[in-house]
Amino acid sequence: MKLRDIMSKDVVSLRSDDSVERAAQLMKQYNCGSIPVCTQDKLIGIITDRDIALRSVASGEDCHQKVCDIMTDSVVFASPETDVNDAAKLMSDRQIRRLPIVENNSLVGIVALGDISLEPACQNSAEDALSGISKPGMSAR
Repeated sequence: MKLRDIMSKDVVSLRSDDSVERAAQLMKQYNCGSIPVCTQDKLIGIITDRDIALRSVASGEDCHQKVCDIMTDSVVFASPETDVNDAAKLMSDRQIRRLPIVENNSLVGIVALGDISLEPACQNSAEDALSGISKPGMSAR
């Protein structure tokens, strides 16, 4: 099974000059924990609820600061043709729960660990990925 088969295609994104407050509002509105940051359709970063908590709120920063100031800019991503089991391994190895999907340099979707776990044929991969993600060790940035 390929990521194309399970990815969410309607992905909300932010611009790098959007505010951290706007990012938090969108996370609340769409009930999600991360939002890709794009210039046009090109993926340049990702901002997570953890980024907001640790790099903005815990540091006493203004919620009007720009997303680019706290986003993760070394984004791990995959293509729509990536095998779901390979994606789960990548997510485990890199300790990430959400994987942007890029095709022809454009953001075309996103896959969450939960999307993988809903596929009966991929549940073992999802469990292995969650186990790897939950291990302490990698820093937030």
